[in-house]
Parts: sequence; structure tokens; C-alpha cells
Amino acid sequence: MKRIVVLISGRGSNMQAIARCCAEQGWPARVAAVVADRADAPGLAWAASKGIATAVVERRGHASREAFDAELMRVVDGWAPDLVALAGFMRILGPAFVRHYEARLLNIHPSLLPAFPGLHTHRRALQAGCKAAGATVHFVTPELDHGPIVMQGVVPVRPGDDEAALAARVLATEHAIYPLAVRWFVEGRLRLHDGLVTQTEGASQVLI
Repeated sequence: MKRIVVLISGRGSNMQAIARCCAEQGWPARVAAVVADRADAPGLAWAASKGIATAVVERRGHASREAFDAELMRVVDGWAPDLVALAGFMRILGPAFVRHYEARLLNIHPSLLPAFPGLHTHRRALQAGCKAAGATVHFVTPELDHGPIVMQGVVPVRPGDDEAALAARVLATEHAIYPLAVRWFVEGRLRLHDGLVTQTEGASQVLI
């Protein structure tokens, strides 16, 4: 039984999608813990209501980002995770943390990477006149939002879209592709080689 630890900063809607799919679809895994960098993150209460262990590691009180990362690593390792999934975790993790979980650290980003890494992705997509937007599940590397791509979900940009409308459509595809990518990982159906990720059974890695 594989152990998944999910890191959140807010309500953790992707964490909830992963936990629900894991339980309902009978993955050979469980969400062992949810860890937040804010004590008031609403997702903690949801996780606790489902019997999932929770913890908080706040940035304040640590002398440096490296000290915060080290404490976060210590807490996460308490559950001996096979996979660490970032689900709206709003802290940039340093190289030591990323290396420690190399090839078992996933993130979801609300753009079709490598387009629009970083923040304000929907605003930037609209300003650029994109006709499609979406989300990307990728392995985390020290370079922000540039790790090997596991899966992407594509959504149309519609006439009259504003940031909120586009964000809602992208979030819906996030809730579809992130649980699927995590399931593939825990079932051993992903291969990472030379910076490229393939689904070993040939399943499509794009949801349109």
C-alpha cells in the first residue's frame, strides 16, 4: 500500500479530488497525511473529517527558507511517503527538498507548461490571446514549473472569458487529471527517463 502525503496552503480542492478518487476507485494507496503551511488552511478540516492525519509547518518561526524546508521534510518523512503531491502549496521549495523527493514529487500548475510558469496564469493567457488554456501535472525539479510533464488537460478559451470564468474551467480539468496522474504513479504505470514521462500502457496523457 503506497503512502501519499499532500501539501496544501488553502482549501485543497485538488487534495480532496485525489483523496476521493483514491478511496472510491480502490487504488493500492492511501492519503496518509495532509500538511499545510498555514494553520487556517480550510483543507485541514476537510482532511481531518475524513480521518486523514494533518500537520502544520508554518514559515514564520524559521530563520530561513532552508530551515523551513528542513522542518517540512522532517514532518513529511514521518509518514514515509512514496509520493508527495503539491496541491495549491504556495511556497517555493528549495533544491535540497526537491532532491530529497526526486521522482516522487508531483505538482499541478494551471497552465499548459512550458507556457506561463509562475503566477497569474489565466490573466496572462487571456492577455496573450490564447485560444486554449489548461493545466499540467509534472514532476518537480529545482527550476520552477519546468519539471517533466506527466499529463495535461486542455480547455478552450471562450469569447468573453474573464479570469474567473477561465480559472473555473481549468480547475475542473485539474480535478480530472491530477487524480489520474497520481493513480498512474502509485500503480507503477509511469516511466520517467531522460526528462520525459510516458504512460507504460500507452494511455493518452492529454485530456481535451
